[in-house]
Amino acid sequence: MAKPTGNPARRRLVSGNWKMHHDHLQSIRTVQDLGLRLSAADVASIDVSVHPTFTSLRSVQTVIEDRVIPVALGAQHCSHEDQGAFTGEVAPPMLARLGVSFVIVGHSERRQFFGQTDEVVAATLRAVIRHGMTPIVCVGETEEEREDGETEARLTSQTTAALKGLPAEQVAGLVIAYEPIWAIGTGRTATAEDAESACAHIRGVVGEVAGAEAGQAVRIQYGGSVRPENAAELLGQPDVDGALVGGASLDAATFAAIVQAAGAGVPPGR
Repeated sequence: MAKPTGNPARRRLVSGNWKMHHDHLQSIRTVQDLGLRLSAADVASIDVSVHPTFTSLRSVQTVIEDRVIPVALGAQHCSHEDQGAFTGEVAPPMLARLGVSFVIVGHSERRQFFGQTDEVVAATLRAVIRHGMTPIVCVGETEEEREDGETEARLTSQTTAALKGLPAEQVAGLVIAYEPIWAIGTGRTATAEDAESACAHIRGVVGEVAGAEAGQAVRIQYGGSVRPENAAELLGQPDVDGALVGGASLDAATFAAIVQAAGAGVPPGR
C-alpha cells in the first residue's frame, strides 16, 4: 500500500459497529477471538474500537480489560440527556462509567428509522464530549442526493449543523465518519477516489467552521461496505483516516484482516 500523504499526526481509527447483532455470549466470543488474532504490531500505529449492543457492553468491557485486548470499547448511540424520564434511552454518564471511549452519533439508521434530527445530533455529540468520551459523528448522502449532485451540499449542511459553535480544540479531537447511505449494508462501496473527495470536502467544511488547524487535526473515517479486499485502497487516501465497519466487523477474522490492512505500512505515531 502506498504511504498515505495525509497529516502524520492523525492516527487511523478502525471501528466495528455491530449494530443489532450478537447477544452478550456471542459478543464475548467475538472479542476473545479478535484478541487472539490481533498482535501488538497490528495496532502499534492505529486505534481500534468495537461497538456492541447496550446489553453486551459490560461483558465486552470485562473481556477487554481482563485479557488486555488492544481495542477500545465503543457504544452505538446515547441520549443527549444526562438523566430523566426517557424510557428506553441510555445516558452518556452511564456509558462513561463502563469505560466507553467512543460513541457513534447520528448514524444514518438513527436518523432514518428513529427520527434523529441535526439538532439532536448536535446536542448528543456535546453530551458525549461533556462526559469525556469521543463522538464519531456520522454524515452522508442518500442515493437520490448523490444522483442529483447534492453530495457536497448534504455533507456541508450535516457537518456544519453538528459542529457549529463548538470550540476548535473540541472539534479537533472528535471523529467524523463519512457514510454514503447508498453503500451501507448493500455491498456497494464508494470508489477510493469518491471516498477521498468526500472526506476532503468534509475536512474543508470543518476548517471553515472551526479553523484550519481543527480541519487538519480531525479524523475522518469512511464507512460503507468496507472489506479486507478494499480496506487498504480506501484507507490509503490522504484524507481517509480510518473506517467505520458494519457487517464485516461481526466476524473476528474478517475484522482483524481489515485492521491489519489499515495498519500495514503506517509508521508508529501516525
